[in-house]
Amino acid sequence: MNIVDKSIQTYGTPIYVRHELVHNSYVVAQLSNKGVIFVEQLDEVPNGSVLVFSAHGVSKRIREQAKIKNLIVIDATCPLVTKVHKEVALANRNNMEVILIGHSGHPEVEGPMGQYVPINSEQKIYLVESQSDAWSVQVNHPNHLFFVTQTTLSIDDAAEIIAILNRRFPNILGPRKNDICYATFNRQNALKNLALAVEMIFVVGSMASSNSVRLMELARRIGKSAYLIGHANDIQRNWLYGINNIGITAGASAPDILVLQVIEKLRLLSPDHVVVEKMVGQEKNIFFDTPKI
Repeated sequence: MNIVDKSIQTYGTPIYVRHELVHNSYVVAQLSNKGVIFVEQLDEVPNGSVLVFSAHGVSKRIREQAKIKNLIVIDATCPLVTKVHKEVALANRNNMEVILIGHSGHPEVEGPMGQYVPINSEQKIYLVESQSDAWSVQVNHPNHLFFVTQTTLSIDDAAEIIAILNRRFPNILGPRKNDICYATFNRQNALKNLALAVEMIFVVGSMASSNSVRLMELARRIGKSAYLIGHANDIQRNWLYGINNIGITAGASAPDILVLQVIEKLRLLSPDHVVVEKMVGQEKNIFFDTPKI
């Protein structure tokens, strides 16, 4: 969001962003009001315009297309996503096949899949979405194999899939450091502690947000009633009948204001009974500098 704001200050509007900058409708609406135009295809962007790549990253093909159109490109790809891209490219250069653990159709998957350029017809990158896929995937070079993961997966699901791959392909290699985003990792661990103290959980985020959906799934797997809500107005009064305590968490791209609005909505629905307690989680000490614009 800082990158887009600085781009507007430098170049004026309109600023084009390929795909939603982050998967949150509130953020997208705020930026649209500032003059940002969101597109899915570069054909929608006039030649010579300013284009921002979203946090989810893009394929090599998209970067080449942007050059042909003489676009001023500003890269807002999350550095942790870029790390995955580099791992795929390195494995490719080392003549290895790659297994990407991720969700089909998610824009973050497009980028790493598009970093792989087969040297011959037998070299491939494979998408594995589930334990079933991990058991069934057939590779051409099992002894020259590397795996990476989408950054917003369930920690537990990813670990189970990786365990299967290690069992099937004993020589498979992977990244030295986990590809799961630290924000995703921290939020899932915090949710496990939160779930012990509450009867119901609200996850503030978008259905398009992979890490938000994973939080809802995790809460339900633990055995709690859980709802993924994009806005405070999504809360239905009947959800609250018989509930004495509620846990609130949020996806990585949900602004704090949305969480505060949820708390205020609950105050309105139960004005005499809402007491807010903050559960201390893992301190965030990782920061990324915005690129020069």
